Amino acid sequence: MEKPPANSFCLLLCVLVLFLSLVSAVADDPQDKQVYIVYMGSLPSGLEYSPMSHHMSILQEITGESSIDGRLMRSYKRSFNGFAARLSESERERIAEMEGVVSGFRSKKLQIQTTASWDFMGLKEGNNTKRNLAVESDTIIGLIDTGIWPESESFSDKGFGPPPKKWKGVCSGGKNFTCNNKLIGARDYTGEGTRDNQGHGTHTSSTAAGNAVAGASFFGIGNGTARGGVPAARIAAYKVCTSTECGSEAVLSAFDDAIADGVDLISVSLGGDDGEVLRYEEDTIAIGAFHAMVKGILTVNSAGNSGPDPNTVGSVAPWILTVAASTTNREFLTKVVLENGRTLSGRSVNAFDLKGKNYPLIYGDYIEGSQVEGKILVSGYSVSSDVAVATIIRDYKDYASISSRPLSALSPDDFEFLVSYVNSTKSSQGTVLKTEADFNQKAPKVASFSSRGPNPIAVDLLKPDITAPGLEILAAYSPLSPPSLEDQRRVKYSVLSGTSMSCPHVAGVAAYIKTFHPDWSPSMIQSAIMTTAWSMNASDAGVASTEFAYGAGHVDPIAALNPGLVYELDKADHITFLCGLNYTSKTLKLITGEAVTCTGNTLPRNLNYPSMSAKLSETNSSFTVTFNRTVTNVGIPNSTYKSMIVLNQGSKLNVEVTPNVLSMKSVKEKQSFTVTVSGSNIDPKLPSSASLIWSDGIHKLRSPIVVYTDIPDSI
Repeated sequence: MEKPPANSFCLLLCVLVLFLSLVSAVADDPQDKQVYIVYMGSLPSGLEYSPMSHHMSILQEITGESSIDGRLMRSYKRSFNGFAARLSESERERIAEMEGVVSGFRSKKLQIQTTASWDFMGLKEGNNTKRNLAVESDTIIGLIDTGIWPESESFSDKGFGPPPKKWKGVCSGGKNFTCNNKLIGARDYTGEGTRDNQGHGTHTSSTAAGNAVAGASFFGIGNGTARGGVPAARIAAYKVCTSTECGSEAVLSAFDDAIADGVDLISVSLGGDDGEVLRYEEDTIAIGAFHAMVKGILTVNSAGNSGPDPNTVGSVAPWILTVAASTTNREFLTKVVLENGRTLSGRSVNAFDLKGKNYPLIYGDYIEGSQVEGKILVSGYSVSSDVAVATIIRDYKDYASISSRPLSALSPDDFEFLVSYVNSTKSSQGTVLKTEADFNQKAPKVASFSSRGPNPIAVDLLKPDITAPGLEILAAYSPLSPPSLEDQRRVKYSVLSGTSMSCPHVAGVAAYIKTFHPDWSPSMIQSAIMTTAWSMNASDAGVASTEFAYGAGHVDPIAALNPGLVYELDKADHITFLCGLNYTSKTLKLITGEAVTCTGNTLPRNLNYPSMSAKLSETNSSFTVTFNRTVTNVGIPNSTYKSMIVLNQGSKLNVEVTPNVLSMKSVKEKQSFTVTVSGSNIDPKLPSSASLIWSDGIHKLRSPIVVYTDIPDSI
């Protein structure tokens, strides 16, 4: 065989080299790397330190690239130290081992999680509620969410003066976005601008601190005055979510800015995917909230929407106030009226009016469009028909949601009755009425979707902390977002359900407390909210209706203003808690920015928390556990508090409090006590619980006590 000419061989070799270089270039494209977060703890105190330069030099060292364009995504440099960058897994591993790095972890997609609810909790409209308006007007709530609709009447600045002098933020909302003296700040981390195109952030912002807007409704449903918990407070919006994702690296940037901007409280209605729980050093909300706590800022976070199974709560750090979702005394009912006069009450937010006209009822799950035209479809599927006049479905939820077509969701019993009626009655007819608000005296009940404990990270820390209204909440909305799937309507106010809705309720309560106690620390506010909560009774059997669902109980804004005693925590207490979870002194020094020495056997359950919880190693043996606590007097001098133990239903615990009387001579005085809990053979499927109540005849504060073993992951 004849050899190819030398120049042909060179040509082939050059083509091969070019091809390999192109393949290599494509393989090394930073856009193909994953986004990782590198958390480096507190900012060094030296003035000569430049976070951005340090972050760039780390990337240059690890990648071997002089230019890191496309690599560095975000630099956290205002309130704590770290960065987000596009890296390969091997590069992440090398950075994670570097001196000065706490953790390196992949950025994850987080999920977004009213007229009557504030009245239900006791915060009445106008002069019917005690307020400190001068301080309330100086209170700033930062909302990390999907943005905000600045033109909403809920955020009008009519009657507002200039922003508080402490405000250091900016209005960087993007094109055609304007802040005012109510909505004083806006930042965007998505590239879309801070304008809300989903409605979620507008809804949460107005729930926490929206103006009082009369005549708000969803097409007449729920008509009334929509308002937030602190209508005179200011709002700063931090947009971290697009329509497809809420990047955790963006959330950390929002915390970095919000802390430095000067907000007083942070509300975050976001959480991990499907109940995913991360260790604190890889949880961006826990990281941001820790540094907020150090600066005196309380973070309120939704518990998650992965219930009712146990072990699903996603917000588990003690420096975060974690909120479950529960019902109020109002529910939206959509009645089905049959031709024989029988009325069935279903759920939905149905703004369509059939004018009481009866239509033929037809039952079936696989019916062709022409068969249901001009009729009302009765279907086991949870979707409405585009062809039928209306649809009646079986209710798979415990709350009403908006439908783009006439629809009512019946309870299983009523649905089975209707199916039987349709099948047995020739030419059966009926109609679906427009939704009406129904007020009742039912005790609040935790929603089935609300994530439950126990806490998978710190097993001796009870989570969630509290529950608040989170079902069928009417609040401001974005006109850019349809109120339901395949919906062509646009609204200024809409109805949503979720722990996303309960979270801003508690943020509003925390802000309300802070207006009367501006010097209170985050832990004091959290303690006041938890220890004055309404007691929740088990609404159903099983673990889903225990303290793992609602924590200390249902928030009570008025009682929380004057708790009498509080459980205080500071940065040092949280460091001791982390020592008890086997964090090393080296890691804690990076996180806190100061020398830390972990000594002795520190038990996490002895964190001075307003609730008490302990996981036992065995179920069929005798046990004794102790909790050490200290309370601070924020009530009146010369007060005497006596303890009382209330055992919850079925509990066989023995509980002793030593001492069982606390005599407080002065305000800010601290006194300690020990709670000893003993028992044997507890139910392995349920927690055993009791309540410790301290009372001086004026104040009454309650702490749940919970002991448990391994709780199954499903109910």
